[in-house]
Amino acid sequence: MDRNIRTVDDVLALLDDLFAPEADRWTGRGAAWWDDFYTDRSRPVPFFAARPDESLVAAVERGSLSGGRALDLGCGPGRNALYLAARGFDVDAVDLSSTAVDWARERARETGAENVRFHLGDAFALAGRDLTGPYDLVYDSGCFHHLPPHRRVSYLALLEQLLAPGGLFGLTCFAAGPGGMGSELSDTDFYREGAGLHGGLAYTPEALREIFSGLTELELRRMRDEPEESERFGKSFLWTALFRRA
Repeated sequence: MDRNIRTVDDVLALLDDLFAPEADRWTGRGAAWWDDFYTDRSRPVPFFAARPDESLVAAVERGSLSGGRALDLGCGPGRNALYLAARGFDVDAVDLSSTAVDWARERARETGAENVRFHLGDAFALAGRDLTGPYDLVYDSGCFHHLPPHRRVSYLALLEQLLAPGGLFGLTCFAAGPGGMGSELSDTDFYREGAGLHGGLAYTPEALREIFSGLTELELRRMRDEPEESERFGKSFLWTALFRRA
């Protein structure tokens, strides 16, 4: 007889296991999938290029972001982390994939970036240990929409733990609706099916405002499409948002 549920973490782990193990993209079990995803650097994946998000660049250029400590969640090959480091931020960046982190460290050496540290592992497990706040900016481009619904609890707890009072939270995630990307299944249906997240969850502006209602919204819009020759990354199937903690 199985009677080992005692804590919130036990409940979250139980819910993790309701999804097919091979569909896991958010815990340490998902590292192998992401390693395979990043192995072939020649693939025509738009965000493989060393181009920062257009929304991040716009926020820096208008003065909304002006230095301090930054945390890049799901940093991949480091494109946004290295941009922030080049603009004077002291950056911690984390990803599950050793392949992605190795690539990011190579880019850092090539650019001479010294004020950025890349961490391998699960951000939830590393929070408070290797990832120590407070951070003036927590930035997430493509991590949040790969979390199952119950892990929003962990995500909000991470922001509460690591984001400084008055700090900024930047987010880029799949957009629901026409021209969007990602699954629009209801939260309940993900658990009924128990097969995975269908590539990621799509969000509406209303859902994002509700989830992050404890923060003050500064911006929430579609990302602007950027041409391939641009120095910035931008795809309109994504939402981009900026929130401030009180």
